[in-house]
Amino acid sequence: MENTIDTIYDRRSVRKYTDKDVNPDLVDEILRAGMFAPSGCNKQPWEFVVFNERQIIDEIKDMHPYASALATAPVCIMVCGDTQREMAKGFYQVDCSAAIENMLLAARALGLDTCWMGVYPWEEVMQNFSKRFELPEHIEPFALISLGYAQSRQERPKRYDSTRIHYNKW
Repeated sequence: MENTIDTIYDRRSVRKYTDKDVNPDLVDEILRAGMFAPSGCNKQPWEFVVFNERQIIDEIKDMHPYASALATAPVCIMVCGDTQREMAKGFYQVDCSAAIENMLLAARALGLDTCWMGVYPWEEVMQNFSKRFELPEHIEPFALISLGYAQSRQERPKRYDSTRIHYNKW
């Protein structure tokens, strides 16, 4: 298992996966990591829907114009926000984002690869997902995560930019 800093630096958005199945225990561990994210007043307003059937994943890919990563991904996780459990209006988006980042890093640490695909705030796409998967009215689809083993790995890019750091004033 990689150390935390290497995991952060080596995580990439992967859009092409091998046909290797993902062990359900690893999926569970990734979901557990998501649930350990911080949230406003510890409300934990997240819900997760795991898809591992090819036919449904293909349907999801066709429902989202930027979900090409699902073409070969063996698993897709839909992260949803519970508007009844968020600390205040608009907070589930922050909390679910923290959960997603934990999940992306946990996946990388476990040797898996991911791609985060936003659903929120795209109203039409949100409505389509809500309707198709019969989500309760207080549950909003927020994002998709493709999960699998990358066909190839990219080199670590150089992203650090000290010109974007400001101390005590702009």
